[in-house]
Amino acid sequence: MATEERLTVAPIVGPDDPRRFTDSGIEVKPLYTEEDLPEDLRLGEPGVFPYTRGVHREMYRKQPWTMRQYAGYASAKESNERYRYLLAHGSTGLSMAFDLPTQLGLDSDNPRCVGEVGRTGVAIDTIDDMRTAFDAIPLDQVSTSMTINAPAAVLLLLYELVGEEQGVAGDQLRGTTQNDVLKEYIARGNYIYPPVPTMRLTTDLFAYCRDNVPKWNTCSISGYHFREKGCSAVQEVAFTLCSGIAYVQAAIDAGLAVDDFAPRLAFFFNGHNNVFQEVAKFRAARRMWATIMRERFGATDERSQRLRFHTQTGGVTLTAQQPENNIVRVALQGFAAVCGGTQSLHTNGFDEALALPSERAAKIALRTQQVIAHESGATDTVDPFAGSYYVEALTDEVEARASELIAKVDELGGSVNAIEFITGEIDESAWGYQERYRIEQDVVVGVNRYVDEKDIEVPDLLRVDPESERAQLERLKAFKADRDQELVDRRLEELREVARGSDNLLPAIKEALRDRASMGEVCGAMQDVFGAYAPTF
Repeated sequence: MATEERLTVAPIVGPDDPRRFTDSGIEVKPLYTEEDLPEDLRLGEPGVFPYTRGVHREMYRKQPWTMRQYAGYASAKESNERYRYLLAHGSTGLSMAFDLPTQLGLDSDNPRCVGEVGRTGVAIDTIDDMRTAFDAIPLDQVSTSMTINAPAAVLLLLYELVGEEQGVAGDQLRGTTQNDVLKEYIARGNYIYPPVPTMRLTTDLFAYCRDNVPKWNTCSISGYHFREKGCSAVQEVAFTLCSGIAYVQAAIDAGLAVDDFAPRLAFFFNGHNNVFQEVAKFRAARRMWATIMRERFGATDERSQRLRFHTQTGGVTLTAQQPENNIVRVALQGFAAVCGGTQSLHTNGFDEALALPSERAAKIALRTQQVIAHESGATDTVDPFAGSYYVEALTDEVEARASELIAKVDELGGSVNAIEFITGEIDESAWGYQERYRIEQDVVVGVNRYVDEKDIEVPDLLRVDPESERAQLERLKAFKADRDQELVDRRLEELREVARGSDNLLPAIKEALRDRASMGEVCGAMQDVFGAYAPTF
Protein backbone atom coordinates (compact mmCIF):
# COMPACT_ATOMS: atom_id res chain seq x y z
CA MET A 1 0.00 0.00 0.00
CA ALA A 2 1.35 3.41 -0.95
CA THR A 3 2.23 5.65 1.97
CA GLU A 4 0.17 8.80 2.40
CA GLU A 5 1.87 11.86 0.92
CA ARG A 6 3.04 14.23 3.62
CA LEU A 7 1.92 17.85 3.63
CA THR A 8 4.44 20.59 2.91
CA VAL A 9 2.05 23.49 3.66
CA ALA A 10 -0.13 24.03 6.74
CA PRO A 11 -3.79 23.18 6.12
CA ILE A 12 -6.49 25.84 6.47
CA VAL A 13 -8.47 24.65 9.50
CA GLY A 14 -9.59 27.89 11.15
CA PRO A 15 -8.77 29.42 14.52
CA ASP A 16 -11.04 27.09 16.53
CA ASP A 17 -9.43 23.82 15.45
CA PRO A 18 -7.49 22.48 18.47
CA ARG A 19 -4.67 21.10 16.34
CA ARG A 20 -1.44 23.05 15.86
CA PHE A 21 0.63 22.96 12.66
CA THR A 22 3.94 24.40 11.56
CA ASP A 23 3.87 26.32 8.28
CA SER A 24 5.03 23.10 6.61
CA GLY A 25 1.95 21.18 7.68
CA ILE A 26 3.70 19.22 10.42
CA GLU A 27 1.13 18.63 13.14
CA VAL A 28 2.61 19.48 16.53
CA LYS A 29 1.65 17.14 19.35
CA PRO A 30 0.80 18.55 22.80
CA LEU A 31 3.61 16.47 24.30
CA TYR A 32 6.68 14.70 22.95
CA THR A 33 8.26 11.75 24.71
CA GLU A 34 11.07 9.30 24.15
CA GLU A 35 8.76 7.32 21.85
CA ASP A 36 8.80 10.20 19.37
CA LEU A 37 12.54 9.98 18.85
CA PRO A 38 13.49 8.55 15.43
CA GLU A 39 14.76 4.98 15.59
CA ASP A 40 17.93 6.10 13.82
CA LEU A 41 18.88 9.54 15.12
CA ARG A 42 21.85 9.80 12.75
CA LEU A 43 23.38 12.39 15.05
CA GLY A 44 27.03 11.52 14.77
CA GLU A 45 29.59 13.98 16.05
CA PRO A 46 29.86 17.63 15.06
CA GLY A 47 32.36 18.09 12.27
CA VAL A 48 31.80 14.52 11.06
CA PHE A 49 29.47 13.09 8.39
CA PRO A 50 26.49 13.56 8.19
CA TYR A 51 27.09 16.87 10.01
CA THR A 52 23.68 16.92 11.69
CA ARG A 53 25.28 18.56 14.71
CA GLY A 54 27.36 21.10 12.81
CA VAL A 55 30.13 21.39 10.23
CA HIS A 56 32.85 22.12 12.79
CA ARG A 57 33.76 20.06 15.83
CA GLU A 58 33.88 22.92 18.34
CA MET A 59 31.50 25.31 16.54
CA TYR A 60 31.22 28.63 18.41
CA ARG A 61 33.47 27.59 21.29
CA LYS A 62 36.33 27.99 18.83
CA GLN A 63 35.07 30.86 16.69
CA PRO A 64 31.81 32.82 16.57
CA TRP A 65 29.83 33.15 13.39
CA THR A 66 30.55 36.05 11.06
CA MET A 67 28.32 38.96 12.03
CA ARG A 68 27.22 40.63 8.81
CA GLN A 69 24.94 43.58 8.25
CA TYR A 70 23.41 43.89 4.79
CA ALA A 71 24.23 47.43 3.75
CA GLY A 72 24.54 49.64 0.74
CA TYR A 73 22.45 52.47 -0.60
CA ALA A 74 22.58 55.50 -2.88
CA SER A 75 26.16 56.09 -4.02
CA ALA A 76 29.37 54.18 -3.47
CA LYS A 77 30.60 57.01 -1.23
CA GLU A 78 27.59 56.83 1.09
CA SER A 79 27.80 53.03 1.19
CA ASN A 80 31.48 53.24 2.05
CA GLU A 81 30.60 55.44 5.01
CA ARG A 82 28.05 52.85 6.23
CA TYR A 83 30.55 49.99 5.79
CA ARG A 84 33.14 51.84 7.87
CA TYR A 85 30.52 52.58 10.53
CA LEU A 86 29.55 48.89 10.80
CA LEU A 87 33.17 47.71 10.96
CA ALA A 88 33.90 50.27 13.66
CA HIS A 89 31.00 48.95 15.76
CA GLY A 90 32.05 45.31 15.69
CA SER A 91 30.73 43.89 12.41
CA THR A 92 33.12 41.19 11.21
CA GLY A 93 32.03 41.00 7.59
CA LEU A 94 30.35 43.15 4.99
CA SER A 95 27.19 42.19 3.14
CA MET A 96 26.79 44.32 0.05
CA ALA A 97 23.35 45.37 -1.21
CA PHE A 98 23.01 46.51 -4.81
CA ASP A 99 20.30 48.62 -6.38
CA LEU A 100 17.89 47.05 -8.87
CA PRO A 101 19.62 48.42 -11.98
CA THR A 102 22.89 46.79 -10.90
CA GLN A 103 21.09 43.53 -10.11
CA LEU A 104 19.64 43.57 -13.65
CA GLY A 105 22.98 44.31 -15.31
CA LEU A 106 21.94 47.83 -16.32
CA ASP A 107 23.96 51.02 -16.06
CA SER A 108 22.35 53.87 -14.13
CA ASP A 109 21.90 55.88 -17.31
CA ASN A 110 19.65 53.24 -18.90
CA PRO A 111 16.15 54.73 -19.43
CA ARG A 112 14.63 51.75 -17.59
CA CYS A 113 16.38 52.82 -14.40
CA VAL A 114 14.84 56.24 -13.81
CA GLY A 115 13.88 56.57 -10.14
CA GLU A 116 15.57 53.31 -9.08
CA VAL A 117 19.24 54.30 -8.95
CA GLY A 118 20.60 53.76 -5.44
CA ARG A 119 17.17 53.07 -3.98
CA THR A 120 17.44 49.47 -2.75
CA GLY A 121 21.21 49.31 -2.55
CA VAL A 122 24.36 50.82 -3.96
CA ALA A 123 24.72 51.64 -7.65
CA ILE A 124 27.87 50.05 -9.09
CA ASP A 125 28.34 50.97 -12.75
CA THR A 126 32.11 51.11 -13.06
CA ILE A 127 35.44 50.22 -11.53
CA ASP A 128 35.47 53.76 -10.11
CA ASP A 129 32.31 52.98 -8.13
CA MET A 130 33.76 49.75 -6.72
CA ARG A 131 36.98 51.55 -5.82
CA THR A 132 35.03 54.22 -3.94
CA ALA A 133 32.83 51.68 -2.14
CA PHE A 134 35.91 50.04 -0.60
CA ASP A 135 38.06 53.12 -0.09
CA ALA A 136 40.25 52.67 3.03
CA ILE A 137 38.81 49.18 3.62
CA PRO A 138 41.67 46.65 3.29
CA LEU A 139 40.28 43.77 1.24
CA ASP A 140 42.71 41.27 2.75
CA GLN A 141 41.15 41.88 6.19
CA VAL A 142 37.40 41.70 5.51
CA SER A 143 35.04 39.09 4.17
CA THR A 144 32.56 40.59 1.70
CA SER A 145 29.28 38.99 0.74
CA MET A 146 27.67 40.31 -2.44
CA THR A 147 23.96 39.83 -2.97
CA ILE A 148 24.27 39.74 -6.74
CA ASN A 149 23.16 37.06 -9.17
CA ALA A 150 22.83 37.51 -12.93
CA PRO A 151 25.86 39.91 -13.10
CA ALA A 152 27.75 38.10 -10.30
CA ALA A 153 30.86 37.42 -12.39
CA VAL A 154 31.13 41.10 -13.35
CA LEU A 155 30.91 42.35 -9.76
CA LEU A 156 33.41 39.77 -8.50
CA LEU A 157 35.90 40.82 -11.16
CA LEU A 158 35.47 44.52 -10.30
CA TYR A 159 36.18 43.57 -6.67
CA GLU A 160 39.25 41.58 -7.72
CA LEU A 161 40.52 44.52 -9.80
CA VAL A 162 40.18 46.86 -6.80
CA GLY A 163 42.01 44.27 -4.69
CA GLU A 164 44.86 44.26 -7.21
CA GLU A 165 45.05 48.06 -6.94
CA GLN A 166 45.37 47.68 -3.16
CA GLY A 167 48.11 45.10 -3.64
CA VAL A 168 45.85 42.27 -2.45
CA ALA A 169 46.26 39.12 -4.51
CA GLY A 170 43.24 37.07 -5.55
CA ASP A 171 44.23 34.23 -3.23
CA GLN A 172 43.81 36.62 -0.27
CA LEU A 173 40.26 37.72 -1.09
CA ARG A 174 37.50 36.22 1.04
CA GLY A 175 33.79 36.50 0.50
CA THR A 176 30.77 35.27 -1.41
CA THR A 177 28.88 36.08 -4.56
CA GLN A 178 25.30 34.90 -4.28
CA ASN A 179 25.37 33.88 -7.96
CA ASP A 180 22.15 31.84 -7.72
CA VAL A 181 20.06 32.76 -10.72
CA LEU A 182 17.75 29.73 -10.56
CA LYS A 183 15.96 31.35 -7.64
CA GLU A 184 15.62 34.54 -9.69
CA TYR A 185 13.54 32.70 -12.27
CA ILE A 186 11.40 31.26 -9.47
CA ALA A 187 11.13 33.92 -6.78
CA ARG A 188 12.55 37.35 -7.61
CA GLY A 189 12.59 38.02 -11.34
CA ASN A 190 16.01 39.71 -11.51
CA TYR A 191 17.41 37.64 -14.38
CA ILE A 192 19.07 38.63 -17.64
CA TYR A 193 19.85 35.60 -19.79
CA PRO A 194 18.06 32.28 -20.43
CA PRO A 195 18.94 29.35 -18.11
CA VAL A 196 21.51 27.59 -20.34
CA PRO A 197 23.97 30.52 -20.78
CA THR A 198 23.28 31.53 -17.18
CA MET A 199 24.43 28.12 -15.98
CA ARG A 200 27.51 28.51 -18.17
CA LEU A 201 28.37 31.82 -16.50
CA THR A 202 27.87 30.19 -13.11
CA THR A 203 30.17 27.25 -13.80
CA ASP A 204 32.73 29.52 -15.52
CA LEU A 205 32.88 31.48 -12.25
CA PHE A 206 33.43 28.19 -10.34
CA ALA A 207 36.39 27.35 -12.58
CA TYR A 208 37.85 30.86 -12.52
CA CYS A 209 37.77 31.10 -8.73
CA ARG A 210 39.29 27.63 -8.35
CA ASP A 211 42.36 28.93 -10.18
CA ASN A 212 42.41 32.62 -9.20
CA VAL A 213 40.31 33.37 -6.08
CA PRO A 214 40.42 30.07 -4.18
CA LYS A 215 38.99 31.36 -0.88
CA TRP A 216 35.90 32.81 -2.53
CA ASN A 217 32.52 31.18 -2.01
CA THR A 218 31.42 30.98 -5.63
CA CYS A 219 27.71 30.44 -5.13
CA SER A 220 25.41 31.08 -2.19
CA ILE A 221 22.57 28.74 -3.04
CA SER A 222 19.61 30.63 -1.77
CA GLY A 223 16.43 29.48 -0.12
CA TYR A 224 15.99 32.88 1.49
CA HIS A 225 14.04 34.33 -1.41
CA PHE A 226 11.82 31.26 -1.74
CA ARG A 227 10.76 31.86 1.87
CA GLU A 228 10.32 35.57 1.25
CA LYS A 229 8.01 34.73 -1.64
CA GLY A 230 5.96 32.55 0.69
CA CYS A 231 7.27 28.99 0.78
CA SER A 232 7.22 26.85 3.92
CA ALA A 233 10.27 25.62 5.82
CA VAL A 234 10.10 22.19 4.16
CA GLN A 235 9.79 23.76 0.71
CA GLU A 236 12.73 26.04 1.49
CA VAL A 237 14.96 23.04 2.25
CA ALA A 238 13.77 21.02 -0.74
CA PHE A 239 13.93 23.68 -3.42
CA THR A 240 17.24 25.10 -2.16
CA LEU A 241 18.89 21.70 -2.26
CA CYS A 242 17.37 21.13 -5.73
CA SER A 243 19.12 24.30 -6.91
CA GLY A 244 22.35 23.03 -5.38
CA ILE A 245 21.97 19.71 -7.18
CA ALA A 246 21.44 21.57 -10.48
CA TYR A 247 24.59 23.67 -10.06
CA VAL A 248 26.72 20.69 -9.08
CA GLN A 249 25.46 18.68 -12.05
CA ALA A 250 26.03 21.60 -14.44
CA ALA A 251 29.62 21.99 -13.22
CA ILE A 252 30.28 18.27 -13.60
CA ASP A 253 28.77 18.35 -17.09
CA ALA A 254 31.12 21.26 -17.88
CA GLY A 255 34.07 19.00 -17.05
CA LEU A 256 34.85 20.07 -13.47
CA ALA A 257 35.66 17.45 -10.84
CA VAL A 258 33.18 17.67 -7.96
CA ASP A 259 35.82 18.05 -5.26
CA ASP A 260 37.51 20.85 -7.22
CA PHE A 261 34.57 23.25 -6.83
CA ALA A 262 32.09 21.90 -4.27
CA PRO A 263 34.11 22.95 -1.17
CA ARG A 264 33.45 26.61 -2.09
CA LEU A 265 29.68 26.27 -2.43
CA ALA A 266 27.68 27.88 0.35
CA PHE A 267 23.99 28.22 1.17
CA PHE A 268 21.73 31.06 2.26
CA PHE A 269 18.66 30.40 4.38
CA ASN A 270 15.87 32.44 5.91
CA GLY A 271 15.29 32.70 9.64
CA HIS A 272 11.59 32.57 10.57
CA ASN A 273 9.69 32.81 13.84
CA ASN A 274 9.08 29.16 14.80
CA VAL A 275 12.35 28.63 16.65
CA PHE A 276 12.04 24.85 16.92
CA GLN A 277 11.16 24.19 13.28
CA GLU A 278 13.95 26.52 12.17
CA VAL A 279 16.54 24.67 14.25
CA ALA A 280 15.23 21.40 12.81
CA LYS A 281 15.31 22.85 9.29
CA PHE A 282 18.99 23.75 9.48
CA ARG A 283 19.94 20.39 10.98
CA ALA A 284 17.96 18.44 8.37
CA ALA A 285 19.38 20.46 5.46
CA ARG A 286 22.93 19.81 6.63
CA ARG A 287 22.34 16.06 6.90
CA MET A 288 20.57 15.87 3.54
CA TRP A 289 23.26 17.77 1.63
CA ALA A 290 26.03 15.62 3.06
CA THR A 291 24.21 12.50 1.88
CA ILE A 292 23.43 13.98 -1.55
CA MET A 293 27.05 14.97 -2.15
CA ARG A 294 28.46 11.64 -1.01
CA GLU A 295 25.92 9.26 -2.54
CA ARG A 296 24.65 11.11 -5.62
CA PHE A 297 27.81 12.89 -6.72
CA GLY A 298 30.55 10.73 -5.18
CA ALA A 299 32.25 13.61 -3.37
CA THR A 300 35.05 12.31 -1.18
CA ASP A 301 36.44 15.61 0.14
CA GLU A 302 34.75 16.28 3.48
CA ARG A 303 34.57 19.98 2.61
CA SER A 304 32.35 19.12 -0.37
CA GLN A 305 29.90 17.36 1.94
CA ARG A 306 29.59 20.15 4.48
CA LEU A 307 26.64 22.47 4.08
CA ARG A 308 27.95 25.84 5.20
CA PHE A 309 25.31 28.54 5.32
CA HIS A 310 24.53 32.17 5.95
CA THR A 311 21.24 33.14 7.56
CA GLN A 312 19.29 36.35 7.26
CA THR A 313 16.33 36.93 9.51
CA GLY A 314 12.98 36.96 7.73
CA GLY A 315 12.21 40.22 5.98
CA VAL A 316 8.70 39.02 5.22
CA THR A 317 8.01 38.55 8.93
CA LEU A 318 8.64 42.22 9.69
CA THR A 319 5.56 44.35 10.22
CA ALA A 320 5.00 48.03 9.51
CA GLN A 321 2.48 48.01 12.38
CA GLN A 322 4.14 48.34 15.80
CA PRO A 323 7.58 48.06 14.17
CA GLU A 324 9.47 47.83 17.45
CA ASN A 325 7.98 44.34 17.85
CA ASN A 326 10.34 43.40 15.04
CA ILE A 327 13.30 43.68 17.41
CA VAL A 328 11.90 40.70 19.33
CA ARG A 329 11.15 38.74 16.16
CA VAL A 330 14.67 39.29 14.87
CA ALA A 331 16.20 38.21 18.19
CA LEU A 332 14.24 34.93 18.15
CA GLN A 333 15.10 34.27 14.52
CA GLY A 334 18.78 34.98 15.11
CA PHE A 335 18.77 32.73 18.18
CA ALA A 336 17.27 29.91 16.10
CA ALA A 337 19.92 30.34 13.39
CA VAL A 338 22.70 30.15 15.97
CA CYS A 339 21.20 27.11 17.66
CA GLY A 340 20.91 25.57 14.19
CA GLY A 341 24.61 26.12 13.50
CA THR A 342 24.84 29.02 11.03
CA GLN A 343 28.25 30.17 9.78
CA SER A 344 27.25 33.80 9.36
CA LEU A 345 24.21 35.87 10.25
CA HIS A 346 22.51 39.08 9.21
CA THR A 347 19.87 40.50 11.52
CA ASN A 348 17.31 42.84 9.97
CA GLY A 349 16.65 46.36 11.16
CA PHE A 350 13.32 46.83 12.92
CA ASP A 351 12.28 49.56 10.47
CA GLU A 352 12.87 47.56 7.27
CA ALA A 353 9.16 47.06 6.60
CA LEU A 354 9.11 50.82 6.01
CA ALA A 355 12.47 51.71 4.46
CA LEU A 356 16.12 50.74 4.23
CA PRO A 357 17.47 50.38 7.77
CA SER A 358 18.40 53.56 9.53
CA GLU A 359 21.75 53.82 11.29
CA ARG A 360 20.03 53.32 14.67
CA ALA A 361 18.15 50.25 13.47
CA ALA A 362 21.31 48.74 11.96
CA LYS A 363 23.16 49.24 15.24
CA ILE A 364 20.37 47.60 17.28
CA ALA A 365 20.36 44.68 14.82
CA LEU A 366 24.11 44.21 15.24
CA ARG A 367 23.84 44.49 19.03
CA THR A 368 21.16 41.77 18.88
CA GLN A 369 23.72 39.37 17.42
CA GLN A 370 26.24 40.35 20.06
CA VAL A 371 23.72 39.71 22.85
CA ILE A 372 22.97 36.26 21.40
CA ALA A 373 26.70 35.55 21.20
CA HIS A 374 27.65 36.69 24.67
CA GLU A 375 24.54 36.52 26.85
CA SER A 376 22.10 33.85 25.62
CA GLY A 377 24.22 30.76 26.33
CA ALA A 378 23.61 29.50 22.79
CA THR A 379 27.35 29.53 22.04
CA ASP A 380 28.41 27.62 25.13
CA THR A 381 27.81 24.13 23.74
CA VAL A 382 27.53 22.57 20.29
CA ASP A 383 24.04 21.81 18.93
CA PRO A 384 22.19 22.66 22.16
CA PHE A 385 18.83 21.20 21.02
CA ALA A 386 20.28 17.79 20.15
CA GLY A 387 18.31 14.96 21.72
CA SER A 388 15.20 17.05 22.27
CA TYR A 389 12.22 14.79 21.67
CA TYR A 390 10.46 17.58 19.80
CA VAL A 391 13.39 18.93 17.75
CA GLU A 392 14.64 15.50 16.73
CA ALA A 393 11.13 14.50 15.61
CA LEU A 394 10.85 17.77 13.66
CA THR A 395 14.27 17.24 12.07
CA ASP A 396 13.20 13.85 10.74
CA GLU A 397 9.85 15.20 9.52
CA VAL A 398 11.48 18.10 7.68
CA GLU A 399 13.92 15.71 6.02
CA ALA A 400 11.24 13.20 5.01
CA ARG A 401 8.91 15.80 3.52
CA ALA A 402 11.70 17.70 1.77
CA SER A 403 13.04 14.46 0.30
CA GLU A 404 9.65 13.74 -1.27
CA LEU A 405 9.64 17.18 -2.92
CA ILE A 406 13.19 16.68 -4.23
CA ALA A 407 12.07 13.40 -5.78
CA LYS A 408 9.27 15.23 -7.62
CA VAL A 409 11.71 17.80 -8.99
CA ASP A 410 14.06 15.00 -10.07
CA GLU A 411 11.19 13.37 -11.97
CA LEU A 412 10.70 16.64 -13.87
CA GLY A 413 14.36 16.73 -14.89
CA GLY A 414 15.77 18.96 -12.15
CA SER A 415 15.31 22.59 -11.16
CA VAL A 416 16.08 24.06 -14.59
CA ASN A 417 13.15 22.10 -16.02
CA ALA A 418 10.89 22.40 -12.97
CA ILE A 419 10.68 26.18 -12.61
CA GLU A 420 6.93 26.22 -13.24
CA PHE A 421 6.26 23.39 -10.75
CA ILE A 422 8.38 25.00 -8.01
CA THR A 423 6.76 28.39 -8.56
CA GLY A 424 3.30 26.83 -8.29
CA GLU A 425 4.14 25.09 -5.02
CA ILE A 426 5.47 28.32 -3.51
CA ASP A 427 2.43 30.28 -4.70
CA GLU A 428 0.13 27.78 -2.96
CA SER A 429 2.08 28.15 0.27
CA ALA A 430 2.07 31.97 0.02
CA TRP A 431 -1.70 31.97 -0.36
CA GLY A 432 -1.93 29.72 2.70
CA TYR A 433 0.05 32.16 4.84
CA GLN A 434 -2.25 35.03 3.94
CA GLU A 435 -5.41 33.00 4.43
CA ARG A 436 -4.27 31.76 7.84
CA TYR A 437 -3.54 35.36 8.85
CA ARG A 438 -6.88 36.56 7.49
CA ILE A 439 -8.94 34.06 9.50
CA GLU A 440 -6.61 34.39 12.54
CA GLN A 441 -5.60 30.75 12.47
CA ASP A 442 -2.09 32.17 12.77
CA VAL A 443 -1.58 35.20 15.01
CA VAL A 444 0.66 38.11 14.06
CA VAL A 445 1.04 40.38 17.06
CA GLY A 446 0.06 43.94 16.27
CA VAL A 447 -1.47 43.00 12.91
CA ASN A 448 -4.41 40.65 13.45
CA ARG A 449 -4.34 40.60 17.24
CA TYR A 450 -3.24 43.06 19.95
CA VAL A 451 -3.77 45.87 17.46
CA ASP A 452 -2.97 49.36 18.70
CA GLU A 453 -4.63 52.18 16.83
CA LYS A 454 -1.90 54.49 18.06
CA ASP A 455 1.07 52.64 16.61
CA ILE A 456 4.43 54.07 17.52
CA GLU A 457 5.83 56.00 14.59
CA VAL A 458 9.38 55.23 13.56
CA PRO A 459 11.54 58.34 13.61
CA ASP A 460 14.42 59.01 11.27
CA LEU A 461 13.55 56.67 8.41
CA LEU A 462 16.37 56.42 5.92
CA ARG A 463 15.40 58.20 2.73
CA VAL A 464 17.57 58.21 -0.37
CA ASP A 465 18.02 61.76 -1.64
CA PRO A 466 16.90 61.97 -5.29
CA GLU A 467 19.92 64.17 -5.84
CA SER A 468 22.13 61.09 -5.44
CA GLU A 469 20.69 59.63 -8.67
CA ARG A 470 21.54 62.78 -10.61
CA ALA A 471 25.06 62.77 -9.17
CA GLN A 472 25.53 59.09 -10.12
CA LEU A 473 24.50 59.86 -13.70
CA GLU A 474 26.98 62.73 -13.84
CA ARG A 475 29.80 60.49 -12.57
CA LEU A 476 28.92 57.81 -15.12
CA LYS A 477 28.83 60.36 -17.94
CA ALA A 478 32.28 61.66 -16.95
CA PHE A 479 33.64 58.10 -16.68
CA LYS A 480 32.48 57.19 -20.19
CA ALA A 481 33.93 60.41 -21.58
CA ASP A 482 37.34 59.75 -19.99
CA ARG A 483 38.41 56.53 -21.71
CA ASP A 484 39.67 55.05 -24.95
CA GLN A 485 36.35 54.27 -26.62
CA GLU A 486 37.93 52.30 -29.46
CA LEU A 487 39.67 50.06 -26.92
CA VAL A 488 36.41 49.57 -24.99
CA ASP A 489 34.56 48.66 -28.20
CA ARG A 490 37.29 46.16 -29.09
CA ARG A 491 37.17 44.55 -25.66
CA LEU A 492 33.39 44.22 -25.83
CA GLU A 493 33.60 42.57 -29.25
CA GLU A 494 36.25 40.19 -27.93
CA LEU A 495 33.81 39.29 -25.14
CA ARG A 496 31.03 38.64 -27.66
CA GLU A 497 33.37 36.35 -29.57
CA VAL A 498 34.15 34.33 -26.43
CA ALA A 499 30.43 34.16 -25.66
CA ARG A 500 29.83 32.66 -29.12
CA GLY A 501 32.33 29.91 -28.31
CA SER A 502 32.92 27.77 -25.24
CA ASP A 503 35.97 29.29 -23.49
CA ASN A 504 35.68 30.64 -19.95
CA LEU A 505 34.00 34.06 -20.10
CA LEU A 506 35.61 35.63 -17.05
CA PRO A 507 39.07 36.55 -18.44
CA ALA A 508 37.44 38.45 -21.31
CA ILE A 509 35.04 40.17 -18.90
CA LYS A 510 37.95 41.19 -16.67
CA GLU A 511 39.93 42.73 -19.52
CA ALA A 512 36.90 44.74 -20.64
CA LEU A 513 36.37 46.06 -17.10
CA ARG A 514 40.08 46.81 -16.65
CA ASP A 515 39.97 48.93 -19.80
CA ARG A 516 36.97 50.87 -18.44
CA ALA A 517 33.96 49.17 -19.96
CA SER A 518 30.98 49.67 -17.66
CA MET A 519 29.07 46.90 -15.92
CA GLY A 520 26.01 47.48 -18.12
CA GLU A 521 28.07 47.41 -21.31
CA VAL A 522 29.65 44.09 -20.36
CA CYS A 523 26.30 42.51 -19.49
CA GLY A 524 24.80 43.97 -22.67
CA ALA A 525 27.55 42.49 -24.83
CA MET A 526 26.79 39.02 -23.49
CA GLN A 527 23.07 39.59 -23.96
CA ASP A 528 23.75 40.37 -27.61
CA VAL A 529 24.86 36.73 -27.92
CA PHE A 530 22.79 34.94 -25.29
CA GLY A 531 19.50 36.81 -25.65
CA ALA A 532 17.12 37.70 -22.82
CA TYR A 533 15.02 35.33 -20.71
CA ALA A 534 11.27 35.58 -21.09
CA PRO A 535 9.00 33.51 -18.80
CA THR A 536 6.64 31.10 -20.55
CA PHE A 537 4.08 30.81 -17.75
